[in-house]
Amino acid sequence: MRAVAIDRFGGPEQLRIVQLDDPRPRPGEVLVRVEAAGVNTTDWKVVEGRLAEVLPHAFPLVPGWDAAGVIEAVGDGVGDWAPGDEIYTFCRKPTVQWGTFAERLTVSAAHIARKPKSLDFARAAAVPMAALTAWQALVDVARLCVDEVVLIQGAAGGVGNFAVQLAHRLGATVVGTAREADHAWCKRLGAATCIDVERQDLVAAVLDEHPSGVNVVLDTVGGDALRRASEVLAEGGRLLSTVQRPELGGLGHRGIHGAQVFAEPSGQQLGELAWMADAAELVVHLDAVLPLAEADRALALSHEGRVRGKLALLVGRD
Repeated sequence: MRAVAIDRFGGPEQLRIVQLDDPRPRPGEVLVRVEAAGVNTTDWKVVEGRLAEVLPHAFPLVPGWDAAGVIEAVGDGVGDWAPGDEIYTFCRKPTVQWGTFAERLTVSAAHIARKPKSLDFARAAAVPMAALTAWQALVDVARLCVDEVVLIQGAAGGVGNFAVQLAHRLGATVVGTAREADHAWCKRLGAATCIDVERQDLVAAVLDEHPSGVNVVLDTVGGDALRRASEVLAEGGRLLSTVQRPELGGLGHRGIHGAQVFAEPSGQQLGELAWMADAAELVVHLDAVLPLAEADRALALSHEGRVRGKLALLVGRD
């Protein structure tokens, strides 16, 4: 099979097209013919070796954790799945090596769900990791409630745009940070207020609208942006980041809780997200769709941090 792989850590220039043996499904797994792969910020971080200290890696390494495609074969004990079923998946494995930037992959049957009927393969492949991160952060960890206020940093990005939609659906008031050019789009997704932190002071802008502070911060930026966001939390607030573990410092006495969120695979939650997409309650925006051979360009675009929504690679036909 054709795949994109690296033999050592480095920039996007390390990616090359290779021929690999087709994988075979083990018990509990399915073999998927990949039609499209989603692109996430974690992909260029994997290629650069930034996650090597926290996750086991092996070479040759095929990047990619998101895919949509068609089941070609099933292993023993898989249950209701059969060849021909269209699925999508967040394919995170214990060792980072055999990812989704390939024509075929094996994945646990527990980590797949039926592809949303309303989405083509490219849009379906753009959903899993980012939407699961948003879901698990807001629903499972923050337990965001109706009428609470949530600040989403990076609201136009992959995780951020899904977080805006989910928070709005949960009945929360959404404040998002984004470039001014993305404000109208973020508001269409459900943001009540948008802040351009390149032109506005985050703390002043948030507290002007919400003097008592916000209940939840979901940060996808890290660094100084995360530190500033902690200053607008109300008593008992929740500070979550997808980038780093929040340092609470002197916030603990105010009942502030912090956590870093890293998505876990869940076929059940992907099934819920598929239902939302088919009910027009989850919008998927692709900033660009590129052929597999241009995976290096896709990672470079992701690295720039100015993608609206998501990127996807066409694997099955480019």
